Amino acid sequence: RMARAGIFFAKGYEEIEALTVVDICRRAGVEAVMVSVDETPSVESSHGVEVKMDAMLSEVDFDSFDILVLPGGMPGTLNLEACGPLMEQLDRFYESGRWVAAICAAPQIFGHRGYLKGRRATSFPAMEKELDGAVVTHGAAEADGNVITGRGMGCAIDFSLKIIEKLISGEAAAEVAEKIVYDR
Repeated sequence: RMARAGIFFAKGYEEIEALTVVDICRRAGVEAVMVSVDETPSVESSHGVEVKMDAMLSEVDFDSFDILVLPGGMPGTLNLEACGPLMEQLDRFYESGRWVAAICAAPQIFGHRGYLKGRRATSFPAMEKELDGAVVTHGAAEADGNVITGRGMGCAIDFSLKIIEKLISGEAAAEVAEKIVYDR
């Protein structure tokens, strides 16, 4: 079956980070599902961009996802972290060894939840102190164990390609990079 990614949108998300993941997943043949954490049909980004969602948090089957992806942005990251049902599912995915990914400010959620102890990780520079126990690399994107992290909006393509590499293959990621004229 086609791999499925859940990308979670809360009011105040960073639109380039969120939509780059959606775009690159879809180009690679991964089903990318935009999920409204706010239970609203569309969600507004930190820069006032409204995006229509594919599903509401309350109606998604989490077990149909191969990865849960948290975009950054403020206050989007805080709104994701304040969502109890999402955090429960995130913990369940992490503990069962399934993929979890976060970029920019959102890796702080992984830090707070103890996912990063002894793992290589990256985040927006101002959030690095929140990556409890991580080996902070300052890299564009890192994968360690079942955890993928990205540094910021300027690293959204690297982060998305890292997701493709892990869900499908390095070859698939390289093909997408070439198609979008991205020099890795």
